Amino acid sequence: MELSGAVWHFPTMPRYFFNLRNDLDVDDLEGLDLPNLEAAHVEAVRLTRNMVAVGAQEEGRINLSHRIEVTDSNGTALFTVKFGDAVRIEGPSDP
Repeated sequence: MELSGAVWHFPTMPRYFFNLRNDLDVDDLEGLDLPNLEAAHVEAVRLTRNMVAVGAQEEGRINLSHRIEVTDSNGTALFTVKFGDAVRIEGPSDP
């Protein structure tokens, strides 16, 4: 079997960028290759929850209006995950 001159085409996954929008805006310069928008949303929620945990542990405070804005490789905003939407704050129940 001869394969000389064969061209292989491998589908590429889209790249998503997870930009932090809070007191300081921090753009994701590397991004992640993920199979689809749903996987990007799962990753954005995971990153958001991690940032909430770090903020609570290191600063003792959480700003629930901070957010992660997910963009495509063209810089088009696809969706946003607010910190307050990624976690549920519970307190003692009323008697």
